Amino acid sequence: MSHEIRLAFEHPAARARATSPDGPLDRISVRDHVVEVEIGAFQSERGTTQRVSFNVVVEVRPATNPLDDDVDRILSYDKVTEAIATELAAERLNLLETLAERIAERILFEPQAVRTFVRIEKLDRGPGALGVEIVRSVDDLKTKPVAPHHDTTPHPHVVFLTNAAIRSPNLGQWLDQLEARAEPVILCVGRADVDAPQTGRRMTQRRVDLLAMEQNAWVLAGRDDRCVVVATRTELDWAMKNGQISVWAPSKIVLDAVDGPGRATDDPVALAAWFAGHIEASDLLLIGEAPPKSCRVPVLIQDIAQSGL
Repeated sequence: MSHEIRLAFEHPAARARATSPDGPLDRISVRDHVVEVEIGAFQSERGTTQRVSFNVVVEVRPATNPLDDDVDRILSYDKVTEAIATELAAERLNLLETLAERIAERILFEPQAVRTFVRIEKLDRGPGALGVEIVRSVDDLKTKPVAPHHDTTPHPHVVFLTNAAIRSPNLGQWLDQLEARAEPVILCVGRADVDAPQTGRRMTQRRVDLLAMEQNAWVLAGRDDRCVVVATRTELDWAMKNGQISVWAPSKIVLDAVDGPGRATDDPVALAAWFAGHIEASDLLLIGEAPPKSCRVPVLIQDIAQSGL
């Protein structure tokens, strides 16, 4: 009995180890994540915020293929903190129990997740921490009717910049305008104004062309610190949700895509059009370029003079 009482107050990671039903699973954890939030059923808790601590452990299916040190092949810690932030932002709640259920449910919709421990504690309501802890698994979702979550994926404004735009002395002023937009911004670039090496083979040339665009992405990043080069979908998702202006480095997403762009790597504008459709962008803005033959999102055209560059 004393062992059971001690275990009840251990961190969720220890409880996960002790109660694993089918042998050990890989786990990720977020510890002591503290947020100031308005929550609670008592009148004294209304109209004011209090510190709430989150400790979450997620048991995940072991990877069946080599990870290759690739962040897109794992369940990212950001998915846990995003689940917390999303549910806190959805509505004001009275009960920690309700919040814990919703966070656990959102986490378990991730394909790698098997089971999750969610502990939430109020830190300012008494001399100690007051809280709840729940354990939920994907099997619990199968036995419970669950309403689908609303789509919280950002729909970014994708912008293709010519080399003349990258070199413009007014680039910073234009980035100021982009920062003021409501939706996140992702910048795409082509190759620099130098001839890329030629390999004579289509697949190897594709790699060279993609790397040439990535070199130009780093040139743009060197012009303004707000332009951050990103290569993975995980990085893009984080950047979009945190107001960062991203410059797309295309190699990884293009090479990993099931619905790849085909020969579009020969044409940077066509590649930007494919990318805008692939990430469900709100639109694609081309600065100083002719429109692509096809694009799954609305295409806007401006010359450099119209753009303010």
